[in-house]
Amino acid sequence: MRILPALSLLAVAAAAGAWWLTAPQPLPAGTFDGITGDPARGALTFTAAGCASCHMAPAAEGEAQLVLAGGQRFPSPFGTFVAPNISPSAQGIGGWSVADLGNALMRGVSPEGAHYYPALPYASYAKMQPQDVADIHAYMQTLPPSDTASAPHELGFPFTIRRSIGLWKALYLDDTWVIDGDLTPEEQRGREIAEALAHCGECHTPRDALGGMDRTRWLAGAPNPSGEGTIPNITPAKLTWSQGEIVTYLTTGFTPEFDSVGGHMAHVVANMAGLPDSDRKAVAAYLAKVPPVE
Repeated sequence: MRILPALSLLAVAAAAGAWWLTAPQPLPAGTFDGITGDPARGALTFTAAGCASCHMAPAAEGEAQLVLAGGQRFPSPFGTFVAPNISPSAQGIGGWSVADLGNALMRGVSPEGAHYYPALPYASYAKMQPQDVADIHAYMQTLPPSDTASAPHELGFPFTIRRSIGLWKALYLDDTWVIDGDLTPEEQRGREIAEALAHCGECHTPRDALGGMDRTRWLAGAPNPSGEGTIPNITPAKLTWSQGEIVTYLTTGFTPEFDSVGGHMAHVVANMAGLPDSDRKAVAAYLAKVPPVE
């Protein structure tokens, strides 16, 4: 009969260990001490990060795209995620500090200390610099508020258990660069945009059964999460355009074959077109450094 108390103790210890392992891990205190955000710089960082592309209201056009009321739906194998209101209002992030935004973007942790789902691409934003976050925060405070309430995600059990996301983060939340080594300043800037801000890997990299990006097949293409079609391989094995042709595509949306961009990539191109030409050239230079994957 002594085995029962021992098993009970083991069960309690295992539960305590799991609770500790799955706990949200915010950024260290003081991460943003002494950092002042620049809204002008933040406008470019916000554009590179594609914030409006996901968080504007469905079918918004023109200036309405900067009203970050949320509501767009993103189907996935785990359920449908609904983009929340992130405008500077009480229904959005109006009361958030820079640290609150940093924890959301870089650690996937809410101001209340809960896990966000990785539909928010914090697995990529984890590589952002604190200055980037401060700049975005300063810029977002200048945007129009919306009183639209955020809609809940549409997920089934067990994906409704947010605490389990802590295990996912333990496996996949990695703030190291995928492409490392001897890079020029231009290639480093392209890496910053492609791997962190524009989070290209979130769509163009295959995922495993738990939804984590397979970094060994970086940018090698993947099924569309909506279940319709595939997202192309943009490693040099398949993307054979010249760097100039890549820059033209990211500027105009036209391929060398005179096809035009479509789907959600149209938003990406619009964002890229809003950046300095040097940034588009940097992305093209970075893509040339990515190992080819057949």
